Amino acid sequence: MGIFDGLPVSRDKEYLREEISRVDESWAAARFDSLPHVVHILTSKDRESEVEFLKQQSDVVEEVVDEVVHNYHSGFNKAIQNYSQILRLFSESTENIGVLKVDLAEAKSRLSSRNKQLHQLWYRSVTLRHIISLLDQIEGISKVPARIEKLISEKQYYAAVQFHVQSMLMLEREGLQTVGALQDVRSELTKLRGVLFYKVLEDLHAHLYNKGEYSSAALSLHEREDEVPTTTAVVFSMSNSQSLSRRTRLLKGDNQLGIHGDGSYRAGSVDGGSSVDGPDEEGTELHDEATSDGHSTSARANGDVKIVPRQMPTWLQYSTPDEFLETIKKSDAPLHVKYLQTMVECLCMLRKVAAAGAMICQRLRPTLHDIITSKIKTHAELVNSSRSGIGQAARTATAGLHFMKGQLGSYQLPKQKRQNGISLAGTLLAASPVSPVMAPAGKAQAAAKDLLNSILDAVVRIFENHVVVGELLELKSSQQADMNTPKSMPTDININPDSESSQVTGGYSIGFSLTVLQSECQQLICEILRATPEAASADAAVQTARFASKAPSKDKRDSSEEGLTFAFRFTDATISIPNQGVDLIRQGWSRKGPNVLQEGYGSAAVLPEQGIYLAASVYRPVIQFTDKVASMLPKKYSQLSNDGLLAFVENFVKDHFLPTMFVDYRKGVQQAISSPASFRPRAHAAASYTPSIEKGRPVLQGLLAIDFLAKEVLGWAQAMPKFAGDLAKYVQTFLERTYERCRTSYMEAVLEKQSYMLIGRHDIEQLMRLDPASAYLPNAFGQSNMETHASDAENYEVELELSELLLNLRPVKQDNLIRDDNKLILLASLSDSLEYVAESIERLGETTFNAPNQVEDNGMNRHRRTSSAPARDLASFADEYRKLAIDCLKVLRVEMQLETIFHMQEMTNREYMEDQDAEEPDDFIISLTAQIMRRDEEMAPFVSALKRNYIFGGICSVAANASIRALADMKCINLFGVQQICRNSIALEQALAAIPAINSEGVQQRLDHVRTYYELLNMPFEAVLAFITEHEHLFTAAEYANLLKVQVPGREIPADAKDRVSEILSR
Repeated sequence: MGIFDGLPVSRDKEYLREEISRVDESWAAARFDSLPHVVHILTSKDRESEVEFLKQQSDVVEEVVDEVVHNYHSGFNKAIQNYSQILRLFSESTENIGVLKVDLAEAKSRLSSRNKQLHQLWYRSVTLRHIISLLDQIEGISKVPARIEKLISEKQYYAAVQFHVQSMLMLEREGLQTVGALQDVRSELTKLRGVLFYKVLEDLHAHLYNKGEYSSAALSLHEREDEVPTTTAVVFSMSNSQSLSRRTRLLKGDNQLGIHGDGSYRAGSVDGGSSVDGPDEEGTELHDEATSDGHSTSARANGDVKIVPRQMPTWLQYSTPDEFLETIKKSDAPLHVKYLQTMVECLCMLRKVAAAGAMICQRLRPTLHDIITSKIKTHAELVNSSRSGIGQAARTATAGLHFMKGQLGSYQLPKQKRQNGISLAGTLLAASPVSPVMAPAGKAQAAAKDLLNSILDAVVRIFENHVVVGELLELKSSQQADMNTPKSMPTDININPDSESSQVTGGYSIGFSLTVLQSECQQLICEILRATPEAASADAAVQTARFASKAPSKDKRDSSEEGLTFAFRFTDATISIPNQGVDLIRQGWSRKGPNVLQEGYGSAAVLPEQGIYLAASVYRPVIQFTDKVASMLPKKYSQLSNDGLLAFVENFVKDHFLPTMFVDYRKGVQQAISSPASFRPRAHAAASYTPSIEKGRPVLQGLLAIDFLAKEVLGWAQAMPKFAGDLAKYVQTFLERTYERCRTSYMEAVLEKQSYMLIGRHDIEQLMRLDPASAYLPNAFGQSNMETHASDAENYEVELELSELLLNLRPVKQDNLIRDDNKLILLASLSDSLEYVAESIERLGETTFNAPNQVEDNGMNRHRRTSSAPARDLASFADEYRKLAIDCLKVLRVEMQLETIFHMQEMTNREYMEDQDAEEPDDFIISLTAQIMRRDEEMAPFVSALKRNYIFGGICSVAANASIRALADMKCINLFGVQQICRNSIALEQALAAIPAINSEGVQQRLDHVRTYYELLNMPFEAVLAFITEHEHLFTAAEYANLLKVQVPGREIPADAKDRVSEILSR
C-alpha cells in the first residue's frame, strides 16, 4: 500500500490515485532531504523534462489536496462553530456564578438572624413523625393476638412465635410502656405465650413418639424431601439500592421489621421507621399470605420487585426469613428432624426450655408404656387374624428341635410306639424341661423374638428423636443461659450456678431418656420372662443414682446386698415444675407421676407361653438394640450403652437363666438315664435296620433322649453365642454322666465274660486292629479304618493267627459265654446308639461352634466367640462314645467266635466211624447254626448290615480252622465220617450265607478248603502225595502230617510216608 491510499477521492477522479501512486514515497518522508533531488536534476541529461515531471507531480498533489479540503470543509466549519458556542456558555456560567454568590451571601445573613425558630420547627416535625409512627405501631400491635391465633389454628407455630416475640419487644420500647390502651394487648400476649408453649410442646411430644404429621412413620415410603410442599421466601431490594442479607438486617438493630396496622411485618428502623436524618420512606411490605398453589410470592418496594424462590417446608411458609430459616433451607436433614428442630427453636424463643424438658421427662414413661401396650395389642390382632388359634398350633406341634436360621437340619422325633402305646416322641418331650412351644425354635421363641424386635425397633426410632431434641435443648439452654433476658420477659427457671446442666433443661437429657426407655423395655422383658423385680443387676441403685444426680443411699446399698434390685427403677428423679407449669396443668397436661405403678403390657395375648426360657429369644434383639443405640449416642454418653439393657439381660442370663437351665436339664438327663426302660432295646423294632432316625432307627430311648436334650441345650447356645461356652460345658457334663451310664450297662452285660477279657489283651487287640474286618468298624479318634493296603496273604495270616489264639483257649466253658440273647441285643443296640450319639455330637459341635454368626459380627466383636475349645471337647466326647461302640462290636464278634469254638470243640469228643450216609449235620452244628440264625434275626433291626458282617464274619474262619485242627485229635475216621464232617460244613455254609451282609463267596471258599482237606482222607497215599506235590502251600506241614497220622479203614500208609511228604514240602 502507498502512503496516499487512504485519501478520500471521488470516483470521477480515480485517476488521481494512479497518479499519486507514482509519486515517490521519499517525498513524504518525515525528514525530507531536497539535496538528492537537486543533484539528480542537475546531473540529468534532460533537465527540462525532469523539471516538467516534477511540476506534473506537484499539480497532482495540489489537486488531491483540493479534493481533501473540499470533503472536510463542512466538518471544519461545524467544529469551529461548536468551539465558539462552548466559549459563549462558559462566559455566561461565569456571570451566573457571580450572581449566585451574591444571593447566597444574602441568604446566609438572613438565616443566621432566624436560627432558633428553624430549630424549633425541625424538632416539632420529628416529634410529630414519631407520634405518627407510634400510633401505627399501636394499631398494628392491637391486631397481633388475632393474627397469632390464626397462625396457631393453621399450625404455623414458628411464625406465631416470631409475631409474639416481635410484639413483646415492641411493647418494651420507650413510649409504648406507659400506653394504657396496650395493657389488654399485653395481657392477651402473655396468655398466648402459654397457649403457644402448650401447642408447641404438644406437637413436639407427638413427633417425639412418631405420632405427628411430619413423623418418619407418617411419611410415605416413596416420599422424597424435594417433593415436600414448599413456599417461597422473598428478598426485597431497598429503596436506597443497598441490598442487605437477612442476617445483616437482623443484626443491624433489634429487628428491622416493623408491624403494620393490619398485623403484617414492614421493614424499617428500630423506632418503626422514624429517622432523624430524613423523612419516613415508603417501607417494604411483605405479605404473609402465600399463593394457594405453593409458588413464589411477590412484593413491591418503591416499584422495584425482586423474586427469589426459596424452598421451605410448609410449616414455615408464613415465617419471616431469618438465620434459622436459612439454616433449615440449607440443611440436608430428614423432614421429621427439621420439624423437631423447628419446635425446639420455638421453645427457645419462648424461653421455655426448662419447662419443656420437665414436662417431657414427666410424660416419658407413661407415653412409652402406652406405645408399647398399643403395639402389643396391634401385634396380637395381627397374629390372631393370621392364624386360627395359638392353642391349636401348640397342640399340633410335635417337631422336636429346629436350629436357628436353618444352619442345622430339621430334627424330627420318631413316631414309633412302645408296647403300652405311648409314643416315643411323647417320651422324649417329657424328658425336656420345656414344651415344644418353648423349645429354642418353638413358636413361643419366634413370637417373643418378633414381638420384641418390633417394639425395640419402635423404641430405637423414638430414641433417635430424643437424641435430636436432647442435643438441641442442651445446646440452646447453654446459649440461653448466657443471654440477657428482658426485664418483663419472665423466665421459667431460676438458674442456680451450682446446679447441674440437666437442671437447665428441666432434668431432661439424652441420658435420662435412654435410661427410661431401657427401663420400660426391661419391664417388658421381665413380663415376658415372668421375672420378679429382684431379677436385675445388684448395682441398679448405683446406676440410677448416677442419672438422678445423687449419691446412692445406704438403704439401697443394704437392700442390694440382701437381694437383687430392679434396674432403672429409681432413674425417674422427681422433677420440680416451675410456676408456669400451673398453666400447663390448666391446659390439660397430666401430672401423673412417673413412679405411679403401671399395669402390665399384655404380652400374654401375643405369646403362647411366657417364662424364663424366652431369654434366648430376648438376647439377640437386645444386642441389635444396643448396637443401634450405641451408634446414635454422642461421645459423652457412649458409656450408657454398656450399662443398660444388654447388661441387664446378660446378668439375668448368667445369674438366673443358666443356673435354672442347668438344674432343669440335669434333672431331665437324670430321669432319661435312670429309667429302667432307658437302656432296654425296642420290643417291636422294625424287621430291618434303617439308618434314619425319622424312619425308625432303633436308638435306645435313654440315648435318644440325651441326644435330644443335648441338641436343645446347644440350640440355646446358638441363640446366645456369648454363653455358648457355658452351655457347652453343661452338654459335656450331661454327656459324661450318660457315658458313665452306658459304660455301666456295657459292663453289666460283659462282666466276667471271656470275650470282654480277650479284647483287652494287647496281642488280640493288635490283631483285631490289623484284621481286614475292622474296616467295618466306626472311625475312632479320627482314624479311617478303610485304609488297608495289606495283601490277601497277609490278611489270611492275621485271620489265621487270631483263630489260633482263640482255639488255644479250648476248652471254652459255657459259663464264660454270654448266653442271654437279650444282653447281646443290648450290646448291638448300645453300639448303634452310641455311634448315633457320637455322630450327632460331632455335627452339633461343627455347626454350633464353627458356623459363622453374622449377628455377632460387629466392629467391636463384643459377642463373637474367640475359642474353639467347646467344639474340641465335644469331639473328644464323640470319640469316647465311638470307642465304647467299637468295644461293643468287638465283644459281639469275639463272642460269636467263642460260641463257634464252644460248639465245634465237640468234634474232638466223638468218633467219626459212621455206618451210614450222613443225612443230617451233627447236633452241635444244628445248635450252632440255629443260634447264628436266631441271633442274626434278633440283631438285624439294631445294627447295620456292615456291622452284622463284622459280628458274624469271624465265625467262618474260626469254624474252618477248628474243623481242620480237630483232625489232629482224632484217632480214626471212615468214609461216612468224612461225609458227616462235609455235611457239617455245608450246613454251616448255608447258615452263614443266609446272612445278607456276609460275603457268601468267602464263606464258600473257606469251607471248601475244609471239605478239600477231609476229602484227602478218601484218597490213596500216592494220590495224596501227588496232590501235595501240586498244592504244597494249600495246607501246612502239620496239617499234611495229621492226614497221614489218622487211621482210615482201607487206606495203607507206607512207613516212609512222613519222610516223602517232608521231602516234597522242603523243595
